Amino acid sequence: MHRAVQALANGGLVAFPTETVYGVAANALDESAVAKLLAAKGRAPGNPLTLAVRHADETLDHCARVSAVAGRLARRCWPGPLTLVVADVPADGLSVRLPTSVRQAVSPAGTIGLRMPDHRYILSAMQSLDGPLVLTSANRSGQADTVCAEDVVKALGDHLELVISDGRAKYGQPSTVVRVVGNQVEILRHGALSESALRRSASLIVLLVCTGNTCRSPMGQVLFEKRIADKLSCPVDEVEDHGVMVASAGVAAASGGRASAEAAQAMNQRSLDLSEHETQCVSDSLVGHADLILTMTSGHRDTIVAQWPDAAGKTSLLCRDGGEISDPIGGAVGLYVHCADQMDAHLRDWMEDIDWESIPKFRDTIRE
Repeated sequence: MHRAVQALANGGLVAFPTETVYGVAANALDESAVAKLLAAKGRAPGNPLTLAVRHADETLDHCARVSAVAGRLARRCWPGPLTLVVADVPADGLSVRLPTSVRQAVSPAGTIGLRMPDHRYILSAMQSLDGPLVLTSANRSGQADTVCAEDVVKALGDHLELVISDGRAKYGQPSTVVRVVGNQVEILRHGALSESALRRSASLIVLLVCTGNTCRSPMGQVLFEKRIADKLSCPVDEVEDHGVMVASAGVAAASGGRASAEAAQAMNQRSLDLSEHETQCVSDSLVGHADLILTMTSGHRDTIVAQWPDAAGKTSLLCRDGGEISDPIGGAVGLYVHCADQMDAHLRDWMEDIDWESIPKFRDTIRE
């Protein structure tokens, strides 16, 4: 890695393994290095190069006006096989620091492509460099992708200072390229990240939290799904297809349990189904991916904020007045019905706070 960092700092080209295909990188602050990369690739003018980022938050450094949808994709898919294309506003981001010719190479049409590969070698190299890297596939333009170091040497060996080998690339196919403008999502190139995974990752996610995930939070989940379905004019089982996901969990839940019989009966009275519910504990991924977390008590909120301080700004009590939703466990069905009525009234108020403009809309026409 020391040799790779030194080569990049000195204006050389270095080929790295990634989880998709092998890539070749150049120092984005070095005009001559990027020119060498374009010549090695045989890249046609106007075909943009990608900037590699070290972490999802760096997206905002490059493009301060990233939409909520683009931010979700970066947060949930990186590091991983996604290239995110967003509007490039030079006055708002670090791309203004790039030399003029490099800016033209990465942003010839007012957009910029960002990528955070899921491989320790290139991420380690970027941590040791002062500026960003320009990254592209390690092949001649129009030729087959390179999935091992031997392929790279055959394709570009004469142009490279160093080739780092880590066997065959995990996926053996390029990243999925997605352009996001506001809440509009367009797949520009299909790749290792499936469309279904992309749609889930772009969704608005609400997480409801109680203690054991057997009573309050699962009832709250299906109640909220019903309200959202009515808002979107779709069946409850199609809410996820419309870009919204509602989940539930418990701060002390065992995995794989079922909703309580009384909770299921209370929901049956509203024609809502808890028969497929499986309990789960609050986790790093659930908290990290959620856009909004609603807790039944202040104790639940305190538990989440203590373990995940960064989630404080998106974690609130379900009761807007500071009250709490008492646990009906051990009570009769009527107590569960009362609990559900109480939650539903507060969920109605939360509907007004949902940013409906941040629900992703995928274009009908997907270009290969």
